[in-house]
Amino acid sequence: MESAELIAILNEVRDRVRARYPEKRAGAVEVALPDLTPLVHARDAALGKVAAIGTVNPRPGGVINGLVQAWKRLVARVLDWHVREQVEFNRKTIACVDAAIESFNDFNRALVALGNRIGEIGGELSVDRDRLREELNESKDIRAHWAAWRVEWEQKLAQNEVQFLRSVADLHAGFQHRADLMEANYREQVRGQHRDFEGALERFSGEIQKRLWTDLERIRLEYERLIYAELKTIRQRAQAAAPASQAPAGSQAVKPALPEFDYGHFAERFRGTEEYVRAGQQIYRPVFVGCTDVLDIGCGRGEFLELMREAGVPAKGIDLGEESVAICRAKGLEAEVADLFVYLENLPEASLDGVFCSQVVEHLEPERLPAMVRLAASRLRRGGVIAIETPNPECLAIFATHFYLDPTHQRPVPHPLLVFYLEEYGVGQLEVRKLSPAIESMPSLRSLPEDFREAFFGGLDYAVVGKKL
Repeated sequence: MESAELIAILNEVRDRVRARYPEKRAGAVEVALPDLTPLVHARDAALGKVAAIGTVNPRPGGVINGLVQAWKRLVARVLDWHVREQVEFNRKTIACVDAAIESFNDFNRALVALGNRIGEIGGELSVDRDRLREELNESKDIRAHWAAWRVEWEQKLAQNEVQFLRSVADLHAGFQHRADLMEANYREQVRGQHRDFEGALERFSGEIQKRLWTDLERIRLEYERLIYAELKTIRQRAQAAAPASQAPAGSQAVKPALPEFDYGHFAERFRGTEEYVRAGQQIYRPVFVGCTDVLDIGCGRGEFLELMREAGVPAKGIDLGEESVAICRAKGLEAEVADLFVYLENLPEASLDGVFCSQVVEHLEPERLPAMVRLAASRLRRGGVIAIETPNPECLAIFATHFYLDPTHQRPVPHPLLVFYLEEYGVGQLEVRKLSPAIESMPSLRSLPEDFREAFFGGLDYAVVGKKL
């Protein structure tokens, strides 16, 4: 039963196809028919695009992609009113294309029928020449009619094209008008939101005042912390009441005699807090890790000694300031009052494997700097590490702000000169590191060209690190 129904359906489809596309008969004239397949494919592709309007492209599974798909569907529903006329226009255009394809099919069927008819006439030529002449005359009339019909058809096609372009222009103008209206509405909404913001600002002025008082309270707490830090320094000095040993008489100091003011307070204010200095010296931790006998020349408040203690490296400091040494001892650090030249001369040669000297060499008289480098290098064992930090004279900003704030500074030391001294006395593998970029404390330098800024306003300090050869 199912086979019979299937055969009946196939026969019906075959009859419809034959009726739509008549077969060529034997002896019929071959007529070159236009291929409508590309036009049909283009129509089908356009239909796919029309059907896809308002749909949402698929995405892989997942919560985020699910939310994205939901948002796209919402936007598609919101814009449905806006694209409704465009969709209708697209459908009308597809209908127009379908009508054109049907007309072309009719034209092809007419050509096939004409070829069949001409073939029949050719077959009857041997039977009745007079009839053939009549048929030929009819064929000529048909050809003349076809030429006239083609001209008329081309004129109608041109008219349809003009009407189509006008319709597109009208639709574009309508779309632009609606877009202008939407933009005007959006601007009006923005103005309304601005007015609402001003109203909210007036309503919440009390809350803003509360936040202002909160910020003022926070600033007050910061000042209290600063005062606490000052008191902490005073307490450390009071705890360090034990008298420190005096520097040998007649010796040359690390820096000139301190002026008659509180130099500890001076260092706290202009060099920075202990936490600030210790944070900046963290770069030296990997340099001295593994050492067993490190000397800090000019240990000050002991920031580097604390860093070495945290790293498990034995270290000792010397300084001319009794107050500084007392602060170090109060922290449980090993330090003593001593002149660097006398101390180093009394040390055996090759007795140290690490020497650290920060912000000291600029306090020395220029003619004594080579002697200091020679003594420090001679007390290092082979492979021992030395690091010397000092203000960077290549950074012009130090002369305007930092260097001349300290009245005990003698002269800045350029890093090529310090490198030369170290090389002369057997220190190699030298590395110069620029520290404390000036742009961090002077943001106005950002307006300078980068290459000029790096050349003349780079690091406020520099450090030379090397190993004894």
